[in-house]
Parts: sequence; structure tokens; C-alpha cells
Amino acid sequence: MTKPVVVGVDGSPSSMEAVEAAAREAERCGTGLRLVHAFGWPSGRVPPGVPPWNPAAAGVREMVDGTLTRAEERAREVAPHLEIAREVTVGEPLMVLEIESRTASLVVVGSRGLGAFGTLLLGSTAVHLAAHARCPVLVVRGRPDPAAPVLLAVDGSPAGERAVEFAFAEASLRGVGLLAVHVWNTWTDGAYQGPGDPLNVMVDLEHLREAEQRLLDETLEPWEKRWPHVAVDRRLVRARVRSTLIEASQEAQLVVVGARGHGGFTGLLLGSVSQALLHHAACPVAVVRGEA
Repeated sequence: MTKPVVVGVDGSPSSMEAVEAAAREAERCGTGLRLVHAFGWPSGRVPPGVPPWNPAAAGVREMVDGTLTRAEERAREVAPHLEIAREVTVGEPLMVLEIESRTASLVVVGSRGLGAFGTLLLGSTAVHLAAHARCPVLVVRGRPDPAAPVLLAVDGSPAGERAVEFAFAEASLRGVGLLAVHVWNTWTDGAYQGPGDPLNVMVDLEHLREAEQRLLDETLEPWEKRWPHVAVDRRLVRARVRSTLIEASQEAQLVVVGARGHGGFTGLLLGSVSQALLHHAACPVAVVRGEA
């Protein structure tokens, strides 16, 4: 069996939506699902003789067993025959999920939550997880149309190749098309196109547009040959990166973005483009890191 899909569970509605999404993903990929609940040590006195790393001996496992049972029931509602494993562990959730990502094909989390996992989209935690996890990270948000395409943010960088592969694979598994969007002409994520636009003064815009079109075409062509059954809609857009992708997410069921790139995404790491999508996209967002 391939590596499992891992999902962070805390019992919140957002967490349960993540469980459903993770179960569907595991079923599509023909792999197992791993339900993970991480928590800090209780503030009360530790029972005598109980090692601080053993939640079962302190009765904490029983305390969260109901949450995991409900999560498993939710997963089986969408994938009845899925192989499901549970993990209850003491630790900081971000570190736990980073460790889990080393043996996972995908880590899935909700966009809002309770308890330990409730901080996953507060501050830079989700950004940090997406930047450091050893596998793609999927943040579940919105209620997308299951017939909508997968949206790929194309940057043309070598590091972005894994995001392109992931997006084509997802479109194939879901039986939908791929909407590939490449946004260019963004020095500071702006696209002022008046007479004073530096690009209008300093460069041949038509020549630049043709170069960006070649980048888009050359990025997609090898993967189109590998997945010829995936219909691809290519869009070259001269506009603001973040607002363009957020708007495009309204017509997608999943957004796939690399962790870093160049061209239209120069200097825009997880703290800008990817973070904006994590917070504002109208559908789930998958952040895929390039090879180390």
C-alpha cells in the first residue's frame, strides 16, 4: 500500500470536514487513512508513576476516544471500505503533523478548529506547516462544486514541477479538467497598466507576453502527454497575482500552488500568495513543496 493520507482531528466541524475530504482522497488514491489527535499535557497533576509521554496510562486516550470514533464514523460514511488507523499523541500539533508528514502522501487539516488544532490557521502556523511538511498539505475550506475543475497556479519554476504533477494527478483522480493559470507582470503584486507603468516604458510588452505564454506551454506540455485524458484550460493573465487566483478559486474544486517560484511569483513565498489562498480561497488549497 502507498503512504497513507493523514488528517488532524480535534472534533470541530471544520475538522470533520477535513476528515471527509481526507477519506475521499485516500479512497481515490487506494491508500489508508490515519486519524491523528495531538494535545498538550493536561494542566492537572500527573498520576504517580505515569511517564509524561504515555497518554494511555493517564487515561487521556479514553478522553479523546469519542472524538476519534466520531471521526472514523464520518470517514466511513464517505468511504465504507477504507482502512483506517488512529493515533493519539502528546505533543505540539505542528510538530506532530510535521513528523507524520514524513511517512504520509498528504496531510489534511481544517481551516478552523478547537483545542490544539484550532490554531492551524492563526498567525503563521499553517504557513509553517505548508513550508516544512515533507508531503503536500491540504487545507479544507469552502463548499466547492465537485464537478468544477482543479485550479493550478503555474509559476514555471523547477520547484513548481511537483505542484504541476500533483494538480494533474488530482484532476485525473477526480475525473475533472484542469484550469492552469499563469499570472505575470507583477513587480509588487500590482498590475498598473497606465502610461506610467514601468513595463510599458522599459520593455516590449508583446515580446514579454509571448515569453510568458511559452513558459506556460512548456510547463504543461510534458504533463499533458502523461495525462492525455485530462482536459486543460490554459489562461495567461496580466493582473494581480493574489486577487486573480482567489477570484479563480470560485470556479474550482481545489487550488494547487507551489511553495515558492519565480516569474510572476518572484519573492512571493508562503507568506503572500499561498497564505492569501489559505485564508481567502473559495475552495480547498493544496500547497506542494518542490524537491529539497
